[in-house]
Amino acid sequence: MSKTIAAKLVAQLVQAGVKRVHGVTGDSLNGIVDEIRQSGKIEWIHYRHEEAAAFAAGAEAQLTGTLAVCAGSCGPGNLHLINGLYDCHRSMAPVLAIAAHIPSSEIGTGYFQETHPELLFRECSHYCEIISSARQMPRVLQIAMQNAIGLRGVAVIGLSGDVAMEKVEDDYLEHPILLTRPAIRPSDAELDKLATLINEASKVTLLCGRGCAGAHDVLIQLGEIILSPMVHALRGKEHVEYDNPFDVGMTGLIGFASGFHSLEAADLIILLGTDFPYSNFLPTKSKKVVQLDIRAERLGRRCRIDLGLVGDVKETLEALLPLLQQKTDKKHLDQCVNDYRDSRKSLDSHATGKEGTTPIHPEYLTKIISETAADNAIFTADVGEPTVWAARYLKMTKERRLLGSFNHGSMASAMPQAIGAQLEYPGRQVISLSGDGGFAMMMGDLLTIYQYNLPVKIVIYNNGQLGFVAMEMKVAGLPPFGTDLKNPDFAKMAAAIGIKGIRVESPENIQEAIEKALAHDGPVLIDVVVNPSALTMPPKIELSQAKGFGIYMLKQIFNGNGSEVWQTLKSNFLE
Repeated sequence: MSKTIAAKLVAQLVQAGVKRVHGVTGDSLNGIVDEIRQSGKIEWIHYRHEEAAAFAAGAEAQLTGTLAVCAGSCGPGNLHLINGLYDCHRSMAPVLAIAAHIPSSEIGTGYFQETHPELLFRECSHYCEIISSARQMPRVLQIAMQNAIGLRGVAVIGLSGDVAMEKVEDDYLEHPILLTRPAIRPSDAELDKLATLINEASKVTLLCGRGCAGAHDVLIQLGEIILSPMVHALRGKEHVEYDNPFDVGMTGLIGFASGFHSLEAADLIILLGTDFPYSNFLPTKSKKVVQLDIRAERLGRRCRIDLGLVGDVKETLEALLPLLQQKTDKKHLDQCVNDYRDSRKSLDSHATGKEGTTPIHPEYLTKIISETAADNAIFTADVGEPTVWAARYLKMTKERRLLGSFNHGSMASAMPQAIGAQLEYPGRQVISLSGDGGFAMMMGDLLTIYQYNLPVKIVIYNNGQLGFVAMEMKVAGLPPFGTDLKNPDFAKMAAAIGIKGIRVESPENIQEAIEKALAHDGPVLIDVVVNPSALTMPPKIELSQAKGFGIYMLKQIFNGNGSEVWQTLKSNFLE
């Protein structure tokens, strides 16, 4: 019996293992949503804003590695998906987006809510096509899903509501979606070249990214043979940092001095599964550099490389290990590890809280969260200061996960990503580290958490400003402008909605508040008033940055704002 496109679409999603569709319904999407209702095999998760739905789908896809789906109605509905989809695409999250379209007879007439999804989503997807006829099914949907899964990113299909109700008469081309991932590694000749470079080098440093997922054990074996310190990029933190005697911290704008100096001291740098974007933190001019990545187009696009290899990190290292000679000189490793301990000691000196001393150090808040959360907790972090504190003070374990908009850099990702994570893992702790600006931007979907009674714990770093932007202005020698936020008592706001709210204004109350929140069987919002003067300076300070910060402080004093300068000095250098 023939089925409508909508019915066939839902059946194919079920066959591909899709568990839920994240979105906001509307007239052009109603046929598909009704088929979801009738099938009983897929959940429809209703959001207040489509952007949150896309972020949530991306979180689900990143955590599971399987296809996730989001949807929006015609025009403004699916247009709201676009920022979240950019994040999904740049995070290599396999996501299918269903962009409902205006009535097919009206396309090209300037009709109400008309947009062109096949053009709008082209840049943030591997595949973006319009289904205008039942004769295109099931092939176009299969191609879209195969692109999302195989290329790791977004695929988009556009579909008018009336076309969705057309009957699919011929489905002989339908086949199961290929979900397995092939084993990819460089050729034997290329591995020999890499082994020669490593065996001849005296000081090797690894920079490890997200591509090291699943490769932890073989990375440790590699470290034991070549005695190499391991620096990690932010997206590599959750895969590399834990139980690793070779870990020397992170580098980049929010990294550690030890991470940067470990790269600077090496004579061979190996980039493993990372598209690390900050070339000025890669001291590669006088070094030999090797890059290994699953995507050939990424090789050499951040720095000059001597050898570029295409392959999966785990598969490649397993094939490489037998070719390597055991190194015995530990000077480079020991020096880098000692530098890391010094960096760690310096950072931890700020993660303290004295009774009655306010405002609260955000470093201390993050340390308490890390120490109190479960060993398999999932953390999401907003761009800006919450990401800085998460990178420096969250301790990873084998089962902990850390998500954020680390490539796209969008505000307001943490809470929506926490929704997607909690839906997928209802029995695990999911903790959103939200900036006050980021939380307020997507605040409406706090109601989604309330509607589904998701036990998400939302910690708001309430410093009354766009903190990272204010810091950027200070470094440029400018007094912060347009960064102040007049916030309500977020805990009272949550309570008014029906969510447990906890307000923390003093450091001695943090431990109890976090314990109480994590023990509560339901959603909790913890509104923590933190120090707006905490510094998030990069490990590599340029002369221009130091000069700019000094100019800012002088300007503030001359403008009668000496108290702000004193608070900055007191918070970061005198305590």
